[in-house]
Amino acid sequence: MAMNPIILLFLLSLFTNVLEVEPAKPRLPGKSRLPNSHIIVMGFVYCDTCSNNSFTRHSYFLSGAEVKIDCIFKALSPKTDEQITLSVNRTTDKYGMYKLEIPSVDGVKCAEDPDVASSCLASLIWSPSSSCSVPGYRSTSNSISVKGKRDNICIYSLNPLSYRPSKKDITLCGS
Repeated sequence: MAMNPIILLFLLSLFTNVLEVEPAKPRLPGKSRLPNSHIIVMGFVYCDTCSNNSFTRHSYFLSGAEVKIDCIFKALSPKTDEQITLSVNRTTDKYGMYKLEIPSVDGVKCAEDPDVASSCLASLIWSPSSSCSVPGYRSTSNSISVKGKRDNICIYSLNPLSYRPSKKDITLCGS
């Protein structure tokens, strides 16, 4: 699924708020040069009103939708293969966004590091809307990884998930 320009602009506006953090603190002697990443996993859930598998002018973001997020993060360890596995449920906010924030964990770095393979999967659990409750895009593992320059913030932006109405509104959407 290609990312709709409207969704991409919305995501970029959110990123500017997320990446505006306090100035970097001076490094203490003896500390590693590359700090661990503060990881944010996020995505959106919308109602695909016209059931055309894309976000259109009739679509809207779903507040209160339940999403399950499963992540595996590989850690860099000189002696062993370590991984951190997380499975959480999140509810979308008034903008249809769900978010998981993971504080800095020793050895876990952003996905841009070619030596570290990490992944997240988001799946629909429940729709708060009785008029838009048929799952469309049920799960996604495709993501865009954005790494903040300051404070080593790493954002995994997952492709949008969607629900659709049980019947297409022909007067609103056409045939």
